[in-house]
Amino acid sequence: MERPLWREGIDGYNLIPVTHFILTGLSDLPEVRCPLSVVFAVTHQVTLVGNGAILLAIGMEKRLHTPMYYFLANLSLLDIFCPSATIPRMLDNLLTGNHSISFLGCALQLYFLVALVVTEVFLLTVMAYDQYVAICFPLHYTLIMTKARCAQLAAGTWAAGFLHSLLHTLSTFRLSSCKSNQVNQFYCDIPPVVALSCSSTYMAEMLVLVVGGVSGIGAFLTTFISYIYIISTILKIQSLEGKQKAFSTCASRLLVVCLFYGTAIFTYIHPSSSHHSPDRDRLIAMLYGVITPILNPMIYSLRNTEVKGALGRVLCH
Repeated sequence: MERPLWREGIDGYNLIPVTHFILTGLSDLPEVRCPLSVVFAVTHQVTLVGNGAILLAIGMEKRLHTPMYYFLANLSLLDIFCPSATIPRMLDNLLTGNHSISFLGCALQLYFLVALVVTEVFLLTVMAYDQYVAICFPLHYTLIMTKARCAQLAAGTWAAGFLHSLLHTLSTFRLSSCKSNQVNQFYCDIPPVVALSCSSTYMAEMLVLVVGGVSGIGAFLTTFISYIYIISTILKIQSLEGKQKAFSTCASRLLVVCLFYGTAIFTYIHPSSSHHSPDRDRLIAMLYGVITPILNPMIYSLRNTEVKGALGRVLCH
């Protein structure tokens, strides 16, 4: 699978087939690459083990077969898949020094990464809505969050994420690249790939700004409003201990939501032609692609006494 790469010569532009891209590594210093690879390998393993343990506990413990834990299981799946789309390639780049990736491999990496990120955006919104119903309408919770509705909401988040990604991937890779085949990121993503184009990027950038902006900011506002109602309800709790416990859980979840949304929106909701630091972009990409998946198990599940108890019983058995 090849795309045309235009390069300016004496007579204008010559058509050269692009069969691969060159990814910019995190560091070219040999003495730094090995420690970085160890850090990211350990981080990835901890992410896999943490989220895998949550899936095991929820799957084996019947008492956790409720809407809240059903959505947590979906979040754990996303937190396993999302870093797995980028970290193995990044480790290969660090250990072997091979920064080349095929055109098809780049397209697939971008497609799955964007699909998983968008799915997580919608899933966090659904989880905020679930918590809103549980706290603000506890007597009607079982009537509102039925098994069928939970399945529909979860399936809708995955379908919306992969459809969004298909639209953005087709829009990105239909552009002709002429400036270079070097992607200024340690994985294939929309802004650095679009930045290589010599044709008009207006439609691709507007697609990200409009479609991604409307859906992303809309999801964030829905999540934020849900937490406002949740906090206002918590303030009405008479018990000081109950109020502190509820606030602790709500604040930690809101912190992860803000970290994920903030970094994702900053990454995608700006034109690729705007002036920005590549090093800063790589740092921000690591925040939502590497750090957030390892924080989610600790904040959403492993602080939960029911999950810890279920995990302990499963492992001891």
